[in-house]
Amino acid sequence: MRTITIDPRHATPIWRQIADQVHHQVGGGLLAAGDPLPSVRDLAVQLRVNPATVARAYRALVDVEVVEVRRGEGTFVAAARSSDTEGVRRRELDQQAQAYARVARSLGFDQRSSREALERAWRGAEHGQDGASKKGTAT
Repeated sequence: MRTITIDPRHATPIWRQIADQVHHQVGGGLLAAGDPLPSVRDLAVQLRVNPATVARAYRALVDVEVVEVRRGEGTFVAAARSSDTEGVRRRELDQQAQAYARVARSLGFDQRSSREALERAWRGAEHGQDGASKKGTAT
């Protein structure tokens, strides 16, 4: 698993930041079906967060079938079912878009300003820039 970076000052809850980054690593091919994730305790220690925060992130990933828990073994990237993959990814995108819209509105931005920010983010992502804080980093 690649580095997970959290920003406790960000409007997005820490559990969601963790879940999003794991989901992106799976979707981007950095984590493959069957790959193990760090234990809840190990990742919590690495990120310096409460284990309940990591557990919540893992539960969210189980709910959208990105990871699976194998009793007594740990948490692993789930095997992608081709028929479900597109739908799961679309639901996740919709959820993230709704969260983004809520944050933008709560900050007082209109739809146009929000789109412009999203376009800047896309351009940054295309150039490998995520603008994430280096605080709270784990590999």
